[in-house]
Amino acid sequence: MSRILLVRHGQASWGAADYDQLSDLGASQARTLGAALAAQGITPDVLVSGGMKRHSQTAAGVCDGAGWDLPVTVDTGWDEFDHLQVLERHPAPEGVDITSDPRAFQRWFEGATSRWTGGEHDDYDESFADFSTRVSAALDRAVAALEPKATAVVFTSGGPIAWAAAARLDGGAHLWLRLNQVTINASVTSFVVGARGATMLAYNEHTHLSPEHQTYR
Repeated sequence: MSRILLVRHGQASWGAADYDQLSDLGASQARTLGAALAAQGITPDVLVSGGMKRHSQTAAGVCDGAGWDLPVTVDTGWDEFDHLQVLERHPAPEGVDITSDPRAFQRWFEGATSRWTGGEHDDYDESFADFSTRVSAALDRAVAALEPKATAVVFTSGGPIAWAAAARLDGGAHLWLRLNQVTINASVTSFVVGARGATMLAYNEHTHLSPEHQTYR
């Protein structure tokens, strides 16, 4: 059977003016993952990247670490949802310094994404239903592009990976919320592709990263 490996981008630049670029640690995570994939004997036939800078930078780092020399196809269907807008629509708690209190930020983020996935508000540029449809279509394109026994590696974000997994497990928005909270940077989620389409084998595999190099944003 063919297989698809969904790679979450390395750590982005949290708190910087431009979040959409890898931190130094994120670049190191990408190279570490590339070396680990090469050590496993993985030689992809297809490389796909979402349209964000952190996706393309992760692809470059993984290819450098693995010694892969393949063109990367861009598919913006793998782009992350607009987390800044989702947060803006759900005001942060008053009197709490979100930037210095990770637990407070996590509570805010969970409340904001729950509001978005609930479907009761229409003040988003992209609804959760539209986001999930977009990601499912991107996964379908990746499946359709694979030859028998071929391997595709897709560089994307935690939200699309969580939806690809939740959809294959018939879990819907509730499961997506749970999975999206725990997807580690530079982790790998694996699917095999057969007559019945894509089936998930493993979620959020990250043993190639030492504990101090495991991050979530």
